[in-house]
Formats: sequence, structure tokens, C-alpha cells
Amino acid sequence: MPRPVPHASRIGTHLPNRRDLLRAGGLGLAGLGLPDLLRRRALAADLPTPELSAGTFGRAKACILLFMWGGPAQQDTWDLKPLAPAEIRGEFSPISTKVPGIHICEHFPQLAQRTDKLSIVRSVTHGDVNHTTATSYLLTGQPPAPTDLRADWPHIGAVLSRLGRGRAPLPPFVSMRPKLENDVPRFVEQSHGQSAGWLGPALDPLSIDANPAAADYRVGDFQLPAEISVDRLDNRRKLLADVNRQLEAHAKSAALGAMDHHVERAFEILNSATAGGAFDLSQEPVEMRARYGLNPHGQSVLQARRLVERGVPLVTVFWPSDGIKNVSVYWDTHSRNFIDLKDRLMPPADQAFSALLDDLSERGMLDETLIVWTGEFGRTPRVGQRNSDAGAGRDGRDHWPGCFTSVLAGGGVRGGHVHGSSDRHAAYPSSNPVAPVDLVATAYHLLGVEPHLTLPDAQGRPLTICPGTPIRDLLM
Repeated sequence: MPRPVPHASRIGTHLPNRRDLLRAGGLGLAGLGLPDLLRRRALAADLPTPELSAGTFGRAKACILLFMWGGPAQQDTWDLKPLAPAEIRGEFSPISTKVPGIHICEHFPQLAQRTDKLSIVRSVTHGDVNHTTATSYLLTGQPPAPTDLRADWPHIGAVLSRLGRGRAPLPPFVSMRPKLENDVPRFVEQSHGQSAGWLGPALDPLSIDANPAAADYRVGDFQLPAEISVDRLDNRRKLLADVNRQLEAHAKSAALGAMDHHVERAFEILNSATAGGAFDLSQEPVEMRARYGLNPHGQSVLQARRLVERGVPLVTVFWPSDGIKNVSVYWDTHSRNFIDLKDRLMPPADQAFSALLDDLSERGMLDETLIVWTGEFGRTPRVGQRNSDAGAGRDGRDHWPGCFTSVLAGGGVRGGHVHGSSDRHAAYPSSNPVAPVDLVATAYHLLGVEPHLTLPDAQGRPLTICPGTPIRDLLM
């Protein structure tokens, strides 16, 4: 049994006058518009010695969450241990980076030249060894519901949607989940924390399962057929509204309401002159598409940039299975750990993350776009070590939540920085342990969400969205 992991240290209590002033901005349940956000920033800036940098609250207008489904091995990517025994350190070597004193894996050569933009958190820790439940901690900051996915705490994107963020008609919350040949259903369908949970299905994300690297990539039917005019579309919309009114006279349900909401948004996208183009990657120059990588992950990240550029507040890019048979899928390297990391996983991750950093910088968007790169946990310190029912082969690493690495960039994040450290075997934090709830609280702070915001569940009970504390050391 793994030993209990330490909980993240807390920063301390907030200054009462700061909390009161932030709440006085009137966020409530009505949403946070730009005027409110600017006013709240100004109020916070006037406070004496604020606990957190006033300039970082609400700095990020959007967030791209790069979720490495499966759990990347921390000691083979961001937190190498070259002095550890061979069965711990593995086959890879650390390389110097743009920031003196920061070393990462040799198979992240492009990211090594961009560490001045990154905050590398090497001490994230929790106690859940299972893929489908551990995801909840990183996507919501909270433990998973015992059974029903609908009872989960809401994903960050659903909360932003509930607060009225976004720019119509595009959806405020999108999940890129390309479904390819070698998918494992439990990852895609059963992982907790992906939805709006108890906030209700109307706030669930638009989930894109099409392969954005395919020549025939399309998202739903966000293009009008040539034979259907805008007037004809309006007539269909009115007919659907009449049908819905008759249905509602007979039955009321959250599912029916959610369907109505999503259909309405689809009509809005069809009617928009610009929204449908957000999903048309053929509008990108060939050179730009190649910069991100002509593979499902690279093109998913490019799609995410196109969406946030057009006002979508949050896009989750889940790592796709690449369709290769007879190998470990995602980052779940129970066998072939070093082969797959070197050949299949790290090169496209390195390319897409680097391209995103450069692209956002060139467009003047990096300072207002938060990027979070993480998995649900890490991998065992020792090659071949067993720590879950899945186990590990002689050349693999098993699940390990005791210590792993998450990386942040943009949107008010301090660059060229390492927060926390692991012990000599990358097994447990040796300094500044970080609980996922505090990592998520940091994202909420940067996105301008009120600390300890409460929202009502289906029964009207006020529930705290994220009880964590933002990590001051990660902020500019």
C-alpha cells in the first residue's frame, strides 16, 4: 500500500477587507462581465499589501487545458533524477534549458527553449490510483462522486459557462476528445470531472470526437447545405420551437432542457457568419498547421487556439489515442515506457505545446490565455513496480499519484520558475506539496472567479466550487 501523501500547505487566511471588496463586485450568480472584472481589479489594486498579486486576478480571459490522459511519468519528462539508481532514473537524460538551473528531458527539446514562459510544478500530489476517478481532482479540484457522473463537481469550464462567460454563439466550454481506432472506452466515457456535474447537463461541454487531423474533419453540421437558405433555416427553427413547447406541456426534465439549449446554440452557430468558421481548420495556413504537428493532438491544440481566439473561455484538449494497435494507449505506459515516450508521446506533445506558446505570443494572446499541462497522476518511481491492479511490465511504470508534475503558462503565470520538488526518487514531494484543489484554485484566481464561490445544486443547496487556495508562488 502506498503511504499517505502530505496535503498541500496553505497560504493562510485572506485579508477580510480584500475578500469583502472582491465580493462587492457583484459576481453572484449573474456572471462576471468585463466592466465588473475591471472594477474588481481596480479595487483589489488599492488594498494595502494584498495577499495575492492584484494584477493577476482575472488576468486570463481564457484557458486551454492540455490533459495528458493516462498519466505522464514525471521522472521521464519534467523531473528527471540522473543520480538515482538505474531502475529509478530510467533511460533518459536531462538537458539544460533557456533558464539556467532548470533541466527537463532530452525528448522535450523545443520546450527546453521555452522554459522562460513556464511554471513547472514538481510536487502535485493526491491519493487516487485509478484513472477514471483521479481525473476529477485535476479537472474540478474535488474528489469524484462515488457512482453517478452527474453528481460530480463541475469542470472549470462549466463554472465559467454558469457565470456567463463567453461570446455567443460559440459554446463557452469545449472538449476536444478525438475518437480514434485504439480508444479505450473507460477513458473517454467513464472519467470523472469532464462535465458540468451537478450544475446540470445544459452546461456540459460541446464534445468534439472527430479527428482534426483528418482530411474530412467536421464538427457536427455547423455548415448549411447549399439547398437550405437562411430563411428556410429560420422556418425550421420556429417549427422546432413549436414542437418543444408541446413536449414541455407533457414533461419537464433537465435532459430535455439541456437538449433544447444545445439545439438552440447549434442554430445560432449556423446563422452566424463567423462562428462556423471557428471549426474550419482549412482556413489556417499550411505552415501553421505543420507547426502544431499534423497529428490528432497537434491539430486539437490548434483548434483550441482558434476557439479561444474567438471568445471561447475554456477548451480542454484530451490526449487522443493515436490508433496504433498493440501498444499502450495514451500516456498509460505500463509497458514500452521508454519506447513510447521517446517515439510516440513526447515528440508531438513537445511540438504542440511549443507551437501554442509561440503562436499565442505572436498574436499578443499569451498574457491573457492560461495554459495548463497535466495528467491525472504520474508513474511509479521504479521501473516494473506494481502500485495498482494494472501493474507494470519489466519496461513499464505503473500508476503513481504520490508525486507528479503539472505545468502552467500564460495568463498571469510566473515564467522561468519551478515550484516544489520531489524526493530523490520522484516518489513524494520534498518541498511545497501541491494538492490539486490549490492548483485549480490558482486557475480560478487567474480567470477572475471569486474565491470560495458558491453555486446552488439541483436541490438549491449552496456548494463551494473550489475550497482551495491559489498558489502565490506561481503568480507574476
